[in-house]
Amino acid sequence: MVTSNSNGASKVGTDRIPVSPTAGGAVERGWAVAGTYRGRTVALLAALAALAVLAGGGPAHPAVPTERGGPAAGAPSASPAAPVVLQPAVQQGTDGAPTTAGVQAALGTLTTDKALAELSFAIVDAGTGKLLLGGNETAPATPASTTKVATSVAALSLLPQQTRLTTKVVRGTAPDEIVLVGGGDPTLTGLNRDQIRIGGAPVDADSAPASMPELARQTAAALKAAGLTTVHLGYDTSLFTGSPFHPFNDGTDLGPMTALMVDEGRITATDDVDAPGRVEDPTGQAVAEFTALLATQGVKVADKPKEEQAQTGATVLGQVQSPTVVRLIERALTNSDNTLAEAIGRQVALASHQPAGYEGAGAATLAELTKLGVPTQGVQLFDGSGMNSRNTIPAAALAELVALAASPDHPRLRPALTGMPIAGFTGTLRSRYTADQGTADGAGIVRAKTGSLSGVSTLAGTVVDADGRVLAFALMSKGADDAGAAHTAMDRIVVKLAACGCH
Repeated sequence: MVTSNSNGASKVGTDRIPVSPTAGGAVERGWAVAGTYRGRTVALLAALAALAVLAGGGPAHPAVPTERGGPAAGAPSASPAAPVVLQPAVQQGTDGAPTTAGVQAALGTLTTDKALAELSFAIVDAGTGKLLLGGNETAPATPASTTKVATSVAALSLLPQQTRLTTKVVRGTAPDEIVLVGGGDPTLTGLNRDQIRIGGAPVDADSAPASMPELARQTAAALKAAGLTTVHLGYDTSLFTGSPFHPFNDGTDLGPMTALMVDEGRITATDDVDAPGRVEDPTGQAVAEFTALLATQGVKVADKPKEEQAQTGATVLGQVQSPTVVRLIERALTNSDNTLAEAIGRQVALASHQPAGYEGAGAATLAELTKLGVPTQGVQLFDGSGMNSRNTIPAAALAELVALAASPDHPRLRPALTGMPIAGFTGTLRSRYTADQGTADGAGIVRAKTGSLSGVSTLAGTVVDADGRVLAFALMSKGADDAGAAHTAMDRIVVKLAACGCH
């Protein structure tokens, strides 16, 4: 069975920020030596401080490291000023720059570890864009969930950062008819805020998903004001096109995708796990839940709800909105949330005037990456999440994509990095970079996106070397018998990069 539940490995380095100018023992070269709880905590604090720099000085919302996830009108927010971004970590000059010989010397035989089976890899100086070292780096390789990096970069490039996904209820053609209109937001929830957990953490004002109970309350209030307590309900899912079923859908990592869903189609809304059971008819689940919520507000739905398309310009009776697209992207990356990634991919398709389905999302993402100057020879994308094993991205292209997101020239792409898990602490890297694995020195200072399919393990992100140079990397293994051993072998490579000046 194919799985894309990236509990594999991924990492992205963070700025090495001095945690104490006089500290010794647990702190060297301005960063915590991992291996003790205190060292890991200090390293995490440094990483979180770096996120504020990565994001151009804005909050990185570390308290909510993982969020589960018609385009809504949203005014574009001003992009962070480029001079603030990644300073002073991204050095664009050549003084003290890493070299190919330095990287080779640091890594030694790590890239030929048998645990990696067939490895394609690329390591790039993010400051200059120079490829420092690679192996099979131009050959097409299966990206698995590192596909989400491509989807995220395309979305950040195309969509205004304040874009929110709107679910609404409008008047129908008859006075007693209403239509529930799906806006493509799978994170819409039927839970109360205090019941919601994303990656085990509670939500705050920025990360809280849109509330279906609030939508029912608004709708009922508008209907009662018009003297209506019994209505006929329609529902509109026309925003998305094509089959709702992914070719590699397994009903847990990813279920059917529709424009009208609640709690990502989970059978149990509070099931905050990596691969929850999902319903076969997410639209039916959402309509039934909304019907029940209207009843609690004193409004009865007569007859069976029917599918219909809302009229253009119909009066809005109630609406709720998702967090901003930036927050949705960060949530999708940290948790490797396939459902949310597919929804984001469809927003890319809509913004590009492509069909809002799996392949339309892939085609729109590829087109946007081409416009951004990413080398796309050998790139094929058939979805937004990476569940499709036909997706291919060469390691060199994936590393360059990461470097592009780290570049001071593209500050609006920065959430593609800030959303990546922190080694040893958050998301799909929470259980990696430990003393038992021999990779604890990367805990708190490595950030990256993981990817896992049957026989495939990938890792792409950034790491800051001992001299403060940002290195972008992509590691893509195929054919390994032991995924855990492959993940550890990849982590050892990145830890070596973090420790070296690589001159």
